[in-house]
Amino acid sequence: MNIRNIAIIAHVDHGKTTLVDALLKQSHVFRDNQKEMQEELLMDSNTLEREKGITILAKNTAIEYKSERINIIDTPGHADFGSEVERVLNMASGALLLVDAAEGPLPQTRFVLKKALEAKLRIILFINKIDKKDARPIEIQREVENLFLDLAEDEAALNFTTLYGVGRDGKAFREIPEKYDSEMPGDLSPLLDAIAEEIPNTHIDEDKPFQMLISTVDHDPYVGRICIGKVTRGILSKGERISLVDDGQVIGTYTATKLFTSKGLGRIETDKIVSGDIAALAGIPELTIGQTVTNPDHPEHLPKIQVEEPTIKIKIGPNTSPFAGREGEFVTSRQIRARLYKELETDLGLRVEDDQETTSFIVSGRGELHLAVLIETMRREGYEMEVSKPQVIYKVIDGVKSEPYEELTIDVHKDYMGEVTDELGKRKGKMSNMTPQGDTGVRLIYKISSRNLIGIRSNLLTNTRGTAVMHTYLLGYEPVGTDMDSIRRGALIATQSGQTVTYGLANAQIRGTMFFGPGVNIYEGMVVGLSSQDRDIEVNVCKEKKLTNNRSSGEGVKVSLEPPTILSLEQYLDIIGDDELLEVTPNNLRLRKKHLTIADRRVAKRS
Repeated sequence: MNIRNIAIIAHVDHGKTTLVDALLKQSHVFRDNQKEMQEELLMDSNTLEREKGITILAKNTAIEYKSERINIIDTPGHADFGSEVERVLNMASGALLLVDAAEGPLPQTRFVLKKALEAKLRIILFINKIDKKDARPIEIQREVENLFLDLAEDEAALNFTTLYGVGRDGKAFREIPEKYDSEMPGDLSPLLDAIAEEIPNTHIDEDKPFQMLISTVDHDPYVGRICIGKVTRGILSKGERISLVDDGQVIGTYTATKLFTSKGLGRIETDKIVSGDIAALAGIPELTIGQTVTNPDHPEHLPKIQVEEPTIKIKIGPNTSPFAGREGEFVTSRQIRARLYKELETDLGLRVEDDQETTSFIVSGRGELHLAVLIETMRREGYEMEVSKPQVIYKVIDGVKSEPYEELTIDVHKDYMGEVTDELGKRKGKMSNMTPQGDTGVRLIYKISSRNLIGIRSNLLTNTRGTAVMHTYLLGYEPVGTDMDSIRRGALIATQSGQTVTYGLANAQIRGTMFFGPGVNIYEGMVVGLSSQDRDIEVNVCKEKKLTNNRSSGEGVKVSLEPPTILSLEQYLDIIGDDELLEVTPNNLRLRKKHLTIADRRVAKRS
């Protein structure tokens, strides 16, 4: 049997996971009466992935087509999870590049295509969503061809096959239909035929000694640690001896107790795994991504997986607020440390180091969303912690202090173009291109430092009434540029601990935007809202109306409270100040000052 390994790569929201759904359903992986036939986003099994509508973790599945076994690797499309793409591309021999027929190639399209070409993968272009009203597939094809010309180092990479279709309807075409209709006949067999014709067969070198690079680590409650990767050569049978090799050193020799291959959304146990297949094996108690599993007589290691370095760092430590330990199950520094270092086993884009001055840990990642997903995952697991403001990671290159710069692409209605240019002007961004998008839209491309980019998402969405769509692409490091003007307004800081009441909130809301309504427990030094001024303002939101001999509480007073602004974790990370911390618990998010009392804040300011 021939084995074809293909990675599906694209910019976020261009339809990768939806297309995989259609491939799984049309290849009869499921019975007609199985519930999966009625579900969508089958590969996005993680709760956070379903909530956010994005792929966070790369996953693989397998289908049978004619005499072919096709392993499909679904990859993330968001730039912050680029390390997931880099981690799994070594398992593929080809890539299916999806591009939206209306939006065209965007920043992450460039990133994933660049990585696929560097890995020398055979590319098939699939122009998706040709049913959109503003679809322009021919123009988009030319844009992608220009992208290939810009990135390809080998002339052979320019000879790629192009298909058109609608992943949601499960239809692919060799030629663009004159007028697409969801009722017209069609399926994904043109795409599957192209994969069988174009993607190299990896079922080779079966007679050579066994060798497999570990690309993913999983855990099964019954069999323990499971390593997943592509079998580079040879055959491994159940019960055979294997060696774990790292940098040329044999770590240990073990027995392959369980072997698995993929089928649909699950794994099936097998007696042997063969060269070219993406397989899983159990029997090695301690292992990490990048190590090599080999025949004991030929312990030859494969090159380690290389990923780009992190650009953003944040401090995570045990909660020190007055409410510490009330809500979380795991609250100590030791427990947080163990969880963070465990994450390193599966997330190659993450770095963790102990902070020498405190009981906190410096966690570095590829972007704010990358770190926010880690914090949100820990929070849902029962961890309680406090986190600092995200900071960029500087490097010294040729004796010059340098910082990361990014290409920022913003699609927005032309009515809000002024707000966008004003915001980017404050952040010292330099516009490099501006192109119209349809009748009412415009696409703006800026070059801006990652440092000045922190916190932009919330501001842009507020200023454009939630209509702006932004994407970034890391350009590299350059000498440190100009610092941006102050963007965030001051904070409304609680002066008393207690429970918020309507009277106190009514007085405070005159001074800014509130984060809480009545009946919420707060403590002194907690940030309860954002000021309408540039300076911090102390407010007493626990203050009740004084009683008199003539009036009872509330009599003769009509108070109209504005609905509080409820912020998500990502939004809090956007607005957090240098002198603030974010308290993260399983049930609540609370922004607070590092120094809780007025006296301590004044002392800190003087020093």
